[in-house]
Amino acid sequence: MKRISILLAIVLLSTSAQTSRAQAIDYEAEVVGWYSTGDFAPYFIGSLNNGRTTRDKGAMLDMRGIVAMDTTRRWSWGAGAEVIAGYQGATDYARYTAGTWSTVSNRPSALWIQQLYGEVKYRGVFLRVGQKDPHSAMLDETLSSGDLTRSSNARGIPGAEVGFIDFQDIPFTNGWVQIQGVVEYGIMRDDEFNHEQFNHYRSVWTSDLWYTYKRCYFRTKPTQPLSITVGMQTAGQFAGTTMKYVDGVVTSTENRGFAVKDIFKMFFPTQGTGSDGFYEGNSLGSWDFKARYRIDDSREVSFAFQWPWEDGSGIGRRNGWDGLYGLYYNTTKHGIITGAAIEYLDFTNHSGAIHWAPGDMSGTTLTGEATGGDDYYNNETFGAFSNYGLSIGTPFLVSPLYNLNGYPMYAHNRARGIHVAVRGYLATDWEYSVKYSWQEAWGSGRIPATHALIDNSMMVTAGWDAHSLAEGLKINARVAFDAGRLRGDSFGALVGITYSGNLSLNKR
Repeated sequence: MKRISILLAIVLLSTSAQTSRAQAIDYEAEVVGWYSTGDFAPYFIGSLNNGRTTRDKGAMLDMRGIVAMDTTRRWSWGAGAEVIAGYQGATDYARYTAGTWSTVSNRPSALWIQQLYGEVKYRGVFLRVGQKDPHSAMLDETLSSGDLTRSSNARGIPGAEVGFIDFQDIPFTNGWVQIQGVVEYGIMRDDEFNHEQFNHYRSVWTSDLWYTYKRCYFRTKPTQPLSITVGMQTAGQFAGTTMKYVDGVVTSTENRGFAVKDIFKMFFPTQGTGSDGFYEGNSLGSWDFKARYRIDDSREVSFAFQWPWEDGSGIGRRNGWDGLYGLYYNTTKHGIITGAAIEYLDFTNHSGAIHWAPGDMSGTTLTGEATGGDDYYNNETFGAFSNYGLSIGTPFLVSPLYNLNGYPMYAHNRARGIHVAVRGYLATDWEYSVKYSWQEAWGSGRIPATHALIDNSMMVTAGWDAHSLAEGLKINARVAFDAGRLRGDSFGALVGITYSGNLSLNKR
């Protein structure tokens, strides 16, 4: 974190010299309180808010300030900081120690840095250093169930990201084909959390992991009524240490450490040094597609899908119709409905009871192939694809945080279901949104459930722009519930009061 802070200072000092106009600090302070009857906040209260409100109850003060980059200028810079302080309820997890099972309580810190970053842009290229809340580059997550590869569900991971600030015209295409992409590397800082949540009985505990994310999208001319975006996202975990537990005993320890060459091995997938034929690190991602049609100047509809992959069979589209498929509507006009979404999600074709890939076993005489066991978001060497127990990808699959038995992996990643959402305005200053999801899950391919587990989740949100009382004041309230054996029965409510404004920086 010290190295990141130094780089952050360099970015801000160097870029401030290039800026010749007044910029503004957009600040916001929010007081939030919530309570629920379950072990955790209901699904829709706890998800897609970068890990802020996951526990069964809490009260917190969230303070943030952002200097936004001016994307219209050749040189520009930005920065952000956010600090959260408060109290959240504790959760009891099962723990195995010296032949005895017990419970340990785990709660978020009373004070933590949610965001701290600096960024600089030159023409269409940017560099960001620090920790910033992630979000989907394709899906509107105020309506969607969440991006499959990088969503706004978990906290950001401190590191560095470089890429195109937005879609850029490809030369000689006259703007008919554009490209957008980023590359990110970071260091995961949730070692202590994982150690406290893990039951230390069976599975793996990892520490000092590195994280990487890459994206490349192509888009047709956005000024046309019909515009299509297609590309791929790739994420990964590498380096670090892995300790494997069997019946409460550490059976092996693999200390991979970190070397600069590991960065390049994850950028250009490289076969590992062992005899098993596996590639370095744990890589996963999705094939993404979106078609947007503009009905008129204010309305548009779009269709999108994401096909997840965790292994060669997934990236080669051999996992059936697994993925997210969504239909969306948006309008810029105020009205009863300003946005709507319906999505179908399926993760049932990626794993099975048998996995045999001759290419993984050098010298074998068994040439037949029965591939399965891709096990979305789980890896027997690098653990779960999560940060502080929350899915870095979609929250639709139950994150490891919610496993009260201390199992550190995704326990129910064989699942399918639907998600619907609608938002709009009831009056000029009153907005609302409604979300609902249904899901049926069968455990995982390696540890199947004995019977299907069902979940029904719903949330209603109302927000009042209270500028008539004070400029910058907003009040919002949410009520939500979960019903079923997958997430458990829970009813909860949240109230937040936000005050925002801006301060002008000195003009040079």
